[in-house]
Amino acid sequence: MRLLHTADWHLGRALCGQSFHAEQERLLTGAFLEILRETKPDAVLLAGDVYDRALPPADSVDLLDEVLQRIIRGLGIPVVMIAGNHDDERRLAFGSSLLRDAGLHICDSAMGRAFPFEDAHGPVSILAAGYGTPALLAQLFGAEAGITTHDAGFAAVAANLRAIAPVGARRVVVAHAFISGGLTSDSERMLQVGGSGAVSAAHLAGFHYTALGHLHRRQSMAEGRVAYSGSPLAYSFAEAGSTKSVTLVELDAAGRVTTEDFALTPRHPLRVIRGTLDEVLAAADGPGREDWLQVILTDRPLGAKASLQERYPSVLELRFESPLTSGEAGAAPTARIPHDPLEALMAFRAAIGAGDLAVEERAAAILAINAAMRAED
Repeated sequence: MRLLHTADWHLGRALCGQSFHAEQERLLTGAFLEILRETKPDAVLLAGDVYDRALPPADSVDLLDEVLQRIIRGLGIPVVMIAGNHDDERRLAFGSSLLRDAGLHICDSAMGRAFPFEDAHGPVSILAAGYGTPALLAQLFGAEAGITTHDAGFAAVAANLRAIAPVGARRVVVAHAFISGGLTSDSERMLQVGGSGAVSAAHLAGFHYTALGHLHRRQSMAEGRVAYSGSPLAYSFAEAGSTKSVTLVELDAAGRVTTEDFALTPRHPLRVIRGTLDEVLAAADGPGREDWLQVILTDRPLGAKASLQERYPSVLELRFESPLTSGEAGAAPTARIPHDPLEALMAFRAAIGAGDLAVEERAAAILAINAAMRAED
């Protein structure tokens, strides 16, 4: 059986105010569909973070509808899709029971569902589980499961997937999680404030292949049986220059796996340029002028932003590596802002000399951050 593994489309994403919609539309209705025509997989596995937020823009919903129709109706390839931590599972799964017969298999439970497939060698069970917080999984599995952490929740989900898999079928998991040891980037939203939210790959023992979403870098573990396809586009400058792809997975009669990556090339790749203003302006005559840029200047000339915008069409972010002198307004050396909001709060308190948070203050801060993140969705 041949399966095309992809994830983390993040439809509706923007970077520094610049929408990715046109880039996503071009890639998903162009190169992505061409890969499907070429490889002719038996199914597409879309492992979560389909949208960038729980309430996506209308044009992102339209784009997903168009792409799925072209895959399922146009190419005759079924799709198995799950919710990630950016998605709202109930909204994503609307009409799932009606759409299943048409070839769109949307998992509507964080506990997991089994979708039956078959090839010339016999049955293949695609075991899909959308992302669930420890609180949600504790509610679904009951108090007796004792779920208080992401790892305990993932262990319960994996056990349930084993239980619902038909005997004798080759087993393929589709899930959305942060596997311990995975390489992160600035693009992913953390799963747990004040901690990693990581889960052990040991819970996936016994499955023939696990198609993961959440981490945006293409990577694999367990001799290739557990893998992230990565996102189809670079969504932060920390990913600038990285190769993006989708993964074709081939499962033989015994469940042995071979994989092949198919590169996806963006129209406007993200690129970081560093140097003096004169050096950066001189580089505008070279290749990549249309790239989406983060410019890091090592000097501080007046009017730098206006000069850059005259030569480059898409300077999304301008930073200065050289700090202001003590006589200049707002003088302060720039520092990296931590990705975790709790770390950012602690860094701010350290900067103003406020000291560490007490245990009660830390707990209150985590509650406030989580509430703000839910409101943002």
